[in-house]
Amino acid sequence: MACRLYLITPPAFDPEAFLAPFTAALDAGDVACVQLRLKAPDGGPAERDAVRRAARLLMPEVQNRDVAFLINDDAELAAELGADGVHIGQDDLHYAAARAIVGPDAIVGVTCHNSRHLAMEAAEQGADYVAFGAFYPTATKTPKSRAEPEILEIWSTMTTAPCVAIGGITVDNAAPLIRAGADFLAVVGGVWDHPDGPAAAVRAFNALMQTDG
Repeated sequence: MACRLYLITPPAFDPEAFLAPFTAALDAGDVACVQLRLKAPDGGPAERDAVRRAARLLMPEVQNRDVAFLINDDAELAAELGADGVHIGQDDLHYAAARAIVGPDAIVGVTCHNSRHLAMEAAEQGADYVAFGAFYPTATKTPKSRAEPEILEIWSTMTTAPCVAIGGITVDNAAPLIRAGADFLAVVGGVWDHPDGPAAAVRAFNALMQTDG
């Protein structure tokens, strides 16, 4: 399977102002998935009403393009909003609880840091993907672990469960992760903070994936 782009929103933005660069990024190339991940100023979860407001504006644009729309951390809100699924961390709901809330047909992805053990547990329970990271320093959040490309190589030879690479990924440093076997690259600042704009970043990531995939 060719590596694909998994977009994560910035931790804070004004939805109306964000809509134009957001849709331009979606139209610039292949995007597999969008995760809405809003945070409060202290780094904790954003207010649910703020997530609802952003989701109601962004989600139709995503789903109308046949791209999956996920909510970070909050399975109940994902179900309420009609999102395509939820991404959960190790400190959030257990996989089984999240699955029970969003239903059998929704996507449930699980953060596994740099642990093959956690990833195997998640995959065996039925997770739709596992996420490894952080591979590089990131300003988006303080990572709980550092991962090396080798974990992607090992995972891709061990199992068919898709894996997501996350953490400080940019056009300039993504190639080793693509070559190591990442099924998806989860990107935040590498798209939204790209010097030539988000659409240019999406085009550049897609070109890189076609070259190194």
